[in-house]
Amino acid sequence: MEPVNHTHDSEFLLLGFSEKPEQEIPLFGLFLGIYMVTIVGNLFVMLTIGSDSHLHTPMYFFLSNLSFVDLCLVSTTVPKMLENILMHTKAIPYAGCLAQMYFFIVFTCMDNLLLTVMAYDRFVAICHPLHYVSIMSPQLCGLLVLLSWTVSLLFSLLHSMMATHLSFCKDRHIPHFFCDLSQVLKLSCSDTFINNILMYFVTTLLGVAPLAGILFSYTKICSSILKVPSPGGKHKAFSTCGSHLCVVSLFYGTVFGVYLSSTAHSSWKNSITSVMYAVITPMLNPFIYSLRNKDIKDALRRLISRPTSS
Repeated sequence: MEPVNHTHDSEFLLLGFSEKPEQEIPLFGLFLGIYMVTIVGNLFVMLTIGSDSHLHTPMYFFLSNLSFVDLCLVSTTVPKMLENILMHTKAIPYAGCLAQMYFFIVFTCMDNLLLTVMAYDRFVAICHPLHYVSIMSPQLCGLLVLLSWTVSLLFSLLHSMMATHLSFCKDRHIPHFFCDLSQVLKLSCSDTFINNILMYFVTTLLGVAPLAGILFSYTKICSSILKVPSPGGKHKAFSTCGSHLCVVSLFYGTVFGVYLSSTAHSSWKNSITSVMYAVITPMLNPFIYSLRNKDIKDALRRLISRPTSS
């Protein structure tokens, strides 16, 4: 294929899930519904935590940040997909593709790092309960979130700057519903060896290290819980970790699904599994924490009862 230097008015084509026109309306309705549920669910969690003083603790501070990141993550990909379906086009400008890729990497990294920070919070709460307040101080919580944002923004900026130096071939069809970094690199006619090395390095660093931290934390947590003599104490300790474990399993399970499908070179499977962690997981997280968490449910009741009582 003939290489073409990219310009600011060039475009990529997002192939999405289907090329059949009769399937576009059901897909539009499905993803619009998922998007609205995700927005409302995560806003409810953020509003509930922010308005209830009982939830102004480190665990719920991290949860409110996770809800904000999930809201941003789904807003990075779904609106453009809905616009393309509604306007019967698959085009996304070059600058728009880079911006979408940048923010997708930022919010995906933030999801990953926040889940790790939340695992550390549960580790301190269960394994060192007497020192929990002194260890998980507001300053440390703010520093952990700030550090997560800094790492995510820097790595994403590095990927995006490396991508700006690439030239692309005439075939700019991306077999995905958003501008995924790995798919964009496959369309380049430039040498992408450095880009691929950087992508694998960052994926390993921000994938293996946080997962190892989560597994280490829960190994210590399980060891501490098993030493609790009363069944009631064990149940209470497990219940504080159940929601987070569900979210971690859902996130990493779908991410590994994307990795396995991409190694099998199946673009359709890659898109479907990407939907799971980039769209479905942000939608389910508020329900997992709301339905399994007594504090959140009590705070929701108090929030809803305020207008009624007034």
